[in-house]
Amino acid sequence: MTLLCEHTVAIVAYNNISLFHLSIPCSIFGEDLDRVDARPYKVTVCTETVGLVPTLSGFPIEIKQDLSILETADTVIVPAWCDPDIPASTALLNALRRAHARGARMVGLCLGAFVLAEAGILDGKTASTHWVWANDFAQKYPKVNFDNDVLYIDEGNVFTSAGAAAAIDCCLHLLRRDHGADIANSVARRMVVAPHRSGGQVQYIEKPIPRHIDSNRLEPAITWALKNLTKPLTIDELASKANMSRRNFSRLFKKAMGTTFTQWLLSQRLTIAQQLLETSNHNIDRIANQSGFSSSVSFRQQFLAAFSISPSAYRKQFKSSEPQ
Repeated sequence: MTLLCEHTVAIVAYNNISLFHLSIPCSIFGEDLDRVDARPYKVTVCTETVGLVPTLSGFPIEIKQDLSILETADTVIVPAWCDPDIPASTALLNALRRAHARGARMVGLCLGAFVLAEAGILDGKTASTHWVWANDFAQKYPKVNFDNDVLYIDEGNVFTSAGAAAAIDCCLHLLRRDHGADIANSVARRMVVAPHRSGGQVQYIEKPIPRHIDSNRLEPAITWALKNLTKPLTIDELASKANMSRRNFSRLFKKAMGTTFTQWLLSQRLTIAQQLLETSNHNIDRIANQSGFSSSVSFRQQFLAAFSISPSAYRKQFKSSEPQ
């Protein structure tokens, strides 16, 4: 989709908001970056009671627009909510419901998903939020199909994301939907973040290795594997690099990474393939080889199973035409 007229983005601020989380949609949709003529967004930050709004940084910010902007905004964004145990006001929930009912695009970034869920906007839909509050969300909103294994979710006109970095991914995805890969990739480079990954499809979360489970024993093996992803890799090789038995390595790897070695390796190779499809003109056979897949047939099967889209269709949808 390409927006041909000014598109209003309303971002909701509230007491004790995180300035970092507020800045994510403001930066992606509001700053005058390259080719601004192709990004006609009018960004407005609003709040329930105009005036000085306290922030988590210890100083207030002045917000001059009230929630009435939600009556006409094209996109409504709720950044990470301050605390899932603190309910949103009736006024805010009703304003969000009205915006959704008239067809506005609704976005809940990180804990902002709790607010959309409380408003009933996520009922019957699939949604995600920060993994720390995954159990709380799933228990509190049983009508929502909760998925904690994704970076963000595209439900057509309703979007939710995991934590801070995923909020950036989600906003870049919206920018890509509106104006294509060239603009989104340009903004990502300006922000010095990774190129946007597609949403509305299965995403893999690269979990950091927790230090409290002696994960330093895994690091040499994982570092080596990341440098050799295009080669045939076996769990026995990594266990050897870690000076562990296959059984102990498998157990510790799953505990540390939250997934099996086989699934982790597949996700790394699919990420490489995504990047090549977006940024290169290589044919599918070459991309399969450079991503570490044994054949183009296996690559196509795994890619389709993971993202519900073929590599060729993915490239057509998300390919950047800018020189790399």
